[in-house]
Amino acid sequence: MSPVLSLSNNVARKSRIERKNHSFRLKLVKALIAVNGMTNAAICKHLNLSAPKTLELINSLAEAGILEQNEKGSSIGGRKPILNKLKSDTFFVLCVEVELFKVKMTIVDNTNAFTRTTSSSFLLTKDWSSASQLQQLIADFIANAGITWNSILAIGISMPGLINKTDGRNHTYMSNNRREQPLQEYMAAAFDKPVFIINDVKSAAIAELKFGLAKGRNDVLVILMDWGIGLGIIMDGQLRNGAAGFSGEMGHMPFVEDGALCYCGKKGCLETVASGIALAKMAKEGIQSGEDSLLNSLSEREIENIEPQLVIDAANNGDQYAISILAHTGEKLGKGIATLVQLFNPELIILGGKIAAANDYITIPIQQAINTYCMTQLKDIVSVERSQLGADAGAKGIAHITFERYFDQLIAHTQVK
Repeated sequence: MSPVLSLSNNVARKSRIERKNHSFRLKLVKALIAVNGMTNAAICKHLNLSAPKTLELINSLAEAGILEQNEKGSSIGGRKPILNKLKSDTFFVLCVEVELFKVKMTIVDNTNAFTRTTSSSFLLTKDWSSASQLQQLIADFIANAGITWNSILAIGISMPGLINKTDGRNHTYMSNNRREQPLQEYMAAAFDKPVFIINDVKSAAIAELKFGLAKGRNDVLVILMDWGIGLGIIMDGQLRNGAAGFSGEMGHMPFVEDGALCYCGKKGCLETVASGIALAKMAKEGIQSGEDSLLNSLSEREIENIEPQLVIDAANNGDQYAISILAHTGEKLGKGIATLVQLFNPELIILGGKIAAANDYITIPIQQAINTYCMTQLKDIVSVERSQLGADAGAKGIAHITFERYFDQLIAHTQVK
């Protein structure tokens, strides 16, 4: 790692001026990663420093071999300003997307370019039993990634569940005894790297805010529709975490009076009737009761472990039963979303996740439910769109959050008291 960024380079022993300069360098690198390039004038404004001082910082990063000035910024007439950018493949973060039955790992560089990606089967457990398996999968991936270990600054892990924004403890999955170390601390000790545990929906919301349809918007709801249902809340252009980081548990809103038992321990949650879990359950029950469907061709093992994608594939092939249960799921989900529209008055709702791949089979029932259950003044303002980020959304969001938190930690260590 470049000594320009090293925290171990006796930063605490440096003089007050040296520490301030080091802090400014870190802030500049953080900003350049976040926006992938800035003009000199933009750097002056961002750091609130004079032009000579920012030029000194820029030169120090250029001399360290991590900054280049080979592109021109935009200009209305006259000479175009120089755009300062970090060189690609200078720093990396490892992004780990944990799902119920799969782990996807991606190495992302400081320009948001993907260097290597792989997926592995995995069973996410509520208790601690799957923690060692996840650790081994990450270790195996790193060993074969072809990236120098020192160039990986940190590891970001996104996963479902109630995740404390301060200590990275997941209260839903891979939950340890509260008196013992949280998952974030356990993984950091295992890899001797900073590790940040991130809720998967908040990661998706940040990806939309920085790179997707929410960019430049102020009030947006990002809804992730996978096995469960999660909500990312963007208000006034900022992601809202809540007091502990638990905001957005949309799937566990009370929805059905005396409904089915949810895995969270309550009855009648929205997820019991409108989620990947609910969709798979309806499909299985329909097949077993003799519904006429293409899904009947599945083996007993496939039926027992049916995934939402199989229902979506059947619907795309004209299967009326698959279409009907997707419509049922969309209508229930849309009614839940209508409640959110009444509460937050968003300008845009972004649908992401595996079930969003059902396209009109899910989005039309959702829109119809919003039209039915929302006040006219609110529904006329909001539009509903599918995410355009595709499979890259998770890693993009994790990378942005991980880089940001990593540099925030470094900057905090350089603060002059």
